[in-house]
Amino acid sequence: MANNNSNNNNGKMSREEAGRLGGEATSKNHDKEFYQEIGQKGGQSTSDSHDKDFYQEIGQKGGEATSESHGKEFYQEIGSEGGKARSDSDGMSREEAGRKGGQARSNNNNNKD
Repeated sequence: MANNNSNNNNGKMSREEAGRLGGEATSKNHDKEFYQEIGQKGGQSTSDSHDKDFYQEIGQKGGEATSESHGKEFYQEIGSEGGKARSDSDGMSREEAGRKGGQARSNNNNNKD
């Protein structure tokens, strides 16, 4: 791959290849905890610099992209898996989960005032 890029860039490595090689070197030098820590820091930084509208927008875009790339069967399968996981978890009924979720949402909305 480096030979193809060197022909196109006067003997220089492409940005894509440099990034790939740098990523491979970084992955050899760091463990899972390193990536968890930088991911957490990045998430916190994003959270500090963006508001609710930002997250709603990216969530909507992600949902639209997923619905465009997956069919009805995908949603049936993940719904079924979610239902199984839900029933295997702590035995809470759907009604109780809905009540708790509604209460938590109400508490969050009241705290924003």
